[in-house]
Amino acid sequence: MKSFRSFLNISIRLLLIAILVSCSVTGKKSISILETTDIHGVILPYDYIEKEKLNASMASSFTYIKKVRQENKTSILLDNGDNLQGQPEVYYYNFIDTVSPHFLGEVMNYMGYDAGTVGNHDVEAGHAVYDRMVKEYNFPLMAANAVDIKTGKPYFKPYSIIVKNGIKVAVFGLVTPAIPNWLPQELYKGIEFKDMVETAKLWMPVILNEKPDLVIGLFHSGWDRSRLDSQRSDPSYENGSSAVAYNVPGFNIIFNGHDHKIANEKFVNSAGDTVLILNGGSRSEKIAQADVTIFSHKVKGKKQIKLTGQIINVPDFKPDAEFIAKFAAQDKKISEYVNRVIGTSSATVSSRDAYFGPSAFIDMIQSIQLKITGADVSFAAPLSFDVKILEGQITVSDMFKLYRFENMLYTMSLSGEEIRKYLEFSYSGWLNTMKQSGDLMLKLRIDKEGKPVINNGKAWLKNQPYNFDSAAGIDYTVDVSKPEGSRVIIKSFSDGRKFEVNKMYKVAVNSYRGNGGGGHFTEGVGIKKDELRSRVLTSTDRDLRYYILKSIEAEKTIKPVTLNNWKIIPEKWVQSASSREYPLLFGTDK
Repeated sequence: MKSFRSFLNISIRLLLIAILVSCSVTGKKSISILETTDIHGVILPYDYIEKEKLNASMASSFTYIKKVRQENKTSILLDNGDNLQGQPEVYYYNFIDTVSPHFLGEVMNYMGYDAGTVGNHDVEAGHAVYDRMVKEYNFPLMAANAVDIKTGKPYFKPYSIIVKNGIKVAVFGLVTPAIPNWLPQELYKGIEFKDMVETAKLWMPVILNEKPDLVIGLFHSGWDRSRLDSQRSDPSYENGSSAVAYNVPGFNIIFNGHDHKIANEKFVNSAGDTVLILNGGSRSEKIAQADVTIFSHKVKGKKQIKLTGQIINVPDFKPDAEFIAKFAAQDKKISEYVNRVIGTSSATVSSRDAYFGPSAFIDMIQSIQLKITGADVSFAAPLSFDVKILEGQITVSDMFKLYRFENMLYTMSLSGEEIRKYLEFSYSGWLNTMKQSGDLMLKLRIDKEGKPVINNGKAWLKNQPYNFDSAAGIDYTVDVSKPEGSRVIIKSFSDGRKFEVNKMYKVAVNSYRGNGGGGHFTEGVGIKKDELRSRVLTSTDRDLRYYILKSIEAEKTIKPVTLNNWKIIPEKWVQSASSREYPLLFGTDK
């Protein structure tokens, strides 16, 4: 018995030694990777347009980022683009104060970003701005598929190698190749945007040759669940991340952006490997986080990696006090800019009216577009779903309500028939075909029973309101009792001139639309994408918001009026539908 006990003790000791040796051999290292995306200028916890406090901003994001760094010193901070458009915080330093260090650059350097990918709205700011940011950032700005036409090499850095705590991480950047569908060529002169899958296939061997422990995709392109099994690539499709994830083995994690949606899921690619997919939403409201454990032992020649994703809710964290204090001077400068009085309005105007017929809000834009261009016809849409400009003093911040994006203003050449087709396409995305007065007029999101989907007490439009173009300069009706494609009847020009379907006219339209955005010209009118450029007669040098602001400054007092040059018919049906659907959209009667 004594001999057996001795043998047992020796066996236990040997087992313990074996376990300890095994643990030392199969050591592990951990790292956390954080992604922000589509910040759209939400830096400080204040909305400089609506002039109200925000519960999410980069200031609160930094509180969480500092927490992670304190708890786990091994972390990487990435950004996925679309930061240079949205709030006056960035517009001011893009175009007004171009001498001081850019506010966003100072902020991101202070926060300690390791790498970033350029977004389409960053490109929208123009060469002068994003070229400047490349110089001011203390980290690389990437986009492997944005290629310099002269050299054939990436205009931005294609990928970055980051080493933290002995962990070698490769971060590869791609931007949505659909940029030419929306932006004027002047904004990306000398750059062409290549297919995402082809570019990733080209660079993956180069990246793997670096022998990284982890390969990350940082794509300013959305995660489209309808294309999870996609085995093909579409160079014009804006949300092509799933095609890359499936077709290009080698990625461990892919961070997405652009579509403002949240994603946290695992996906099996064509090689049978699991890829972690994450998307941190938009406007500083979320942070996407990947927690990674890398084991030193290998199975069948491959390192074993454990991946866990989580989405952090930024409003759960208070703004970092040191952050707020550091950027107090910029806050003051921006506040002075947006509060500057540029004129007076004799009436309150709201974008809410624009969904049910003519509105003073849209017609203010239409009138200015016609005045600037001298065009025969103007097209415009509500760029913000629900905003208003109050009667009384008008400030610079009101211009961001009236005109949300930094679009140029084009004058284009269209025939009368093409103008009609354009409007038919616009209203087909906006209005249902009604068979009786009780039918839904607006295209709302509906459930399986055909009833409006209600979220937080309100219904939602099926399509984006910034594609709901109406026209000024012509008198016309839209008959919702008729099928799509045969609703619009143009009677004449509003000044009494005869409207002719075969005659060419000058049309004022924003550059997003003029470059094919929304599909009005390509799908609706039938103009080929590569022919659109030949239809542009003139373009403004600066964004339309700037010209609207200058126009109001010159007039000093504006009197917003509804042009009443078009209407939806049958009128009784429209009145009935409007009285039902207005409260559905906005939670209140008119």
